[in-house]
Formats: sequence, structure tokens, C-alpha cells
Amino acid sequence: MSESKLPLALSCASCNKLTGTMFDSLSATELEKISNGKSCITYKKGNVFIHEGSRPNGVFCIHHGKVKVYRHGDGREQIIRIAKEGDLLGYRAILAEEPYPVSAETLEDCSICFIPKQIFLETLFTSSSFAQKVLREACRELDIMTESLTNMAQKTVRERVALTLLTLSDTYGEDGLEDGRSTINLKREDLAGLVGTATETLIRLLAELKEENLIEIEGRKVIVRDKQGLKRFAKLY
Repeated sequence: MSESKLPLALSCASCNKLTGTMFDSLSATELEKISNGKSCITYKKGNVFIHEGSRPNGVFCIHHGKVKVYRHGDGREQIIRIAKEGDLLGYRAILAEEPYPVSAETLEDCSICFIPKQIFLETLFTSSSFAQKVLREACRELDIMTESLTNMAQKTVRERVALTLLTLSDTYGEDGLEDGRSTINLKREDLAGLVGTATETLIRLLAELKEENLIEIEGRKVIVRDKQGLKRFAKLY
């Protein structure tokens, strides 16, 4: 891990990831306070920067790159989601005054801003619009986790593979190809962890989806070429 000084490009007010995040309703003064108090850190691929069970000292905002959020259960890694640019991690642990319930590991080289707990809480208490956005996002994440658990219980592994690829196609949409297809670049082990199945089973089902021309496979990259077909495969309608 290497820590960098805060360049102007990573000040909150000039951040090109600001729009659509929890912070986009803050005033210039509030954004400046966060900028002055945060640190921006570059992490190499495979670096764990949130450790499950550790005491939260602040929140992490992803400026560049993608992050695997996971927990350990039954002796194996259970991946909760893939976080991307603009996502905020660690805030629910601070709100609950509990240890981090998950770990977070970079899937590629990332730049991540760390906002100390005190500054985050002060901003939460002084800005009602920010507090509302944080609450809405917490509820949205809870809905996603509930839906994920329901899918794990009710859908077959084949259906979960298709559903996971559809979800990841949105996360990796900015990395898509010119013809609108989305390229998902994850290790097979991580993809299997998201689906909740063995790596061997995942590889077999990916081959079936490829035979049906729903996806393409280039090395470890999975290219989603037919979203409607995947929706039918996942029995979403």
C-alpha cells in the first residue's frame, strides 16, 4: 500500500465521480471540510483495506477501481457484492457503532479516499440532505441483500449464474464494448463466490451459456452479448 498526497483532481468539489453519490448535495463549504480532512490512498490489486471484525475509524469512498466486499462463513469466502467508483464503504458499521461486518479487497489497482469517522458524523449531523441520502442508501443495500438471499434460496444455480452476470454487467457497464456488450473481468473463484457455487460448476454453466450465444469468453473475461436472453435464462420474466 502507498499513500499519496491529495491532488486537486481528487478534491471532493472537483471529483468527476461526485454526481450521483451521497455527497453531491453538500455545499462547497461542507465538501471543502471533507477534502481537508480526508486522505487519498492508492492500493495495488489484491490489497485488503477493510478487515471484518475490526473497529471502524472512518469510511472509504472509491474514486477509481473495483472492490470485492465479502465475509467469511462456513470456512469459505462469501462475496456480498462488487463495489465500484463512487460507492461508499464502511458507513453502516459507524452508524451501528459496531465492527466492520465485512472485508473489502481491491480487484484492480484502486484510488480510495478515506474519510475519518468524526468528519463523516459531523457532516451527517449538520446536513439533513446528506443524512437522508445515507439513510436511503442503507435501506437500498438492505433491500439488495434481502433479494440476494431470496434468490440464493429460490433460484437454481443455473439461474443464479445468469442473474449474477446481469448484475455485474451494470457494474462493469463503463468498461463495455462499442456495440453495447459488457465485459466482466473477474477470477472464476470470485465469480463463483458471488453465485454461491463451486468453481467447477460455474465453469460448466458458463460453457453452456456460451453455447447458447448468450455470452462470449476471452480468457478470464466474460462478455455479455444477450441481456434479454440472460433474463429469460434467469427466469426474470
